[in-house]
Amino acid sequence: MPISMNNVSLRAKWEEVRQLYPWYKEMTGDSNDFNWEDVPLLTQDRLLPYYESDEVPQDWNVYRTSGTSGNKRKAIYYDAIDEEAYIQYKKEMFAELLKGYNASRALSDMGTGHAEATAVQIFEELGLACESVPFGLPAAAHLIRIADYKPDMLYTMPSLMDGMLRVAPPDFNWGLQGVILVGEPAPPAWRQRVAERLGITEHDVMDTLGSIEIGTIAYYDRSIGRYVVMDGVFAEGVTPAEAGLPEVELPEGEQLLVLTSLVRRRFPALRFVTYDVVRDLRVEQRDGKLITTFEAIVKRVGPELKHGEKISVYDIENAIFKHVGQAVVKVLVNGNKLQVRITTTDNLNEEVKAAVRDELHSTIPAIGAMVRGGLLEQMDVLFYGKDTDSSLSEGTGKKPIKQKKLFVQQASEGRDRE
Repeated sequence: MPISMNNVSLRAKWEEVRQLYPWYKEMTGDSNDFNWEDVPLLTQDRLLPYYESDEVPQDWNVYRTSGTSGNKRKAIYYDAIDEEAYIQYKKEMFAELLKGYNASRALSDMGTGHAEATAVQIFEELGLACESVPFGLPAAAHLIRIADYKPDMLYTMPSLMDGMLRVAPPDFNWGLQGVILVGEPAPPAWRQRVAERLGITEHDVMDTLGSIEIGTIAYYDRSIGRYVVMDGVFAEGVTPAEAGLPEVELPEGEQLLVLTSLVRRRFPALRFVTYDVVRDLRVEQRDGKLITTFEAIVKRVGPELKHGEKISVYDIENAIFKHVGQAVVKVLVNGNKLQVRITTTDNLNEEVKAAVRDELHSTIPAIGAMVRGGLLEQMDVLFYGKDTDSSLSEGTGKKPIKQKKLFVQQASEGRDRE
């Protein structure tokens, strides 16, 4: 049972979901007897009635998932009560993160989606002036906006931050006190390298976790070096087999993240299986209060991710950025072949390249185990410099600011062309 959830709050949530979603009541039966262990995990298959419903009031807001799994964007709904709760939770989190900063101006560079749609309002309600950058602009235009607006805080995604770093000249004056991240994994070594480029400390690169389905979930607490789950959001870890994925194996200490939200209404947020892999989820006592913390979200698995699901880009990037200052990392999985492409303007000697290869092999046990077990051939680590052919190198400023990191092909789809 999740921490800090007594039977009254659990039962109230269960009854709310049964009342709002007839298909859920049908699935769980007519009995009014409540037992947490009998509450079903909401897997993707069990959520199909929600995703396929078209009976939506016009005054509800509709947001859509990215579609990166299965190439199909799912509609997620928020009513006015959901929106109010979303904004309030995010204000509380931002207020916590902004403690100790003398920030008066923020820039939201978030692309599209729920976070982008609400960012300006949230920062303004916290007393900061805020503007938003249009997503479709090339990377260089984002830098121009930073130079003109001179924000103290930048709210963005790791992939968008990468895009700006690719095109920023070494002497670019960022002028930032801090960066707040959301939307994608941000490994510690990557955050450290970003901080060095921006002229701030690693603690000033602040990571948060959210989802369209649940809303704000957790933030990285600098004082303990772990992610802390927000009040009112309760996290559990389950095995892949419990979530209907018996063929998926995870190393010790990793589980699938399951979430329950007491405030979310227009999504059945009761034991929702996120398919995110959480590392070292545990309960701790802090200031006399029980909190749920975890080390990181390291990858994603699920019924729509048939190949490459054991590859953690989080771990790969964290290993690389321990030795490389700036790089664009792409991971290619083709059948049982794994290739890591590192494009960097750093002048890497053979000793550093060897250190990167050793780090990748030694610090990512899952990859080593797959190589030894024959599931993967030996991992190829390829380095590309600034003079590499333009089809492989990055950083012209004319390409899309956000670029994909993990590429998975069936072996029959052909080899990647060099």
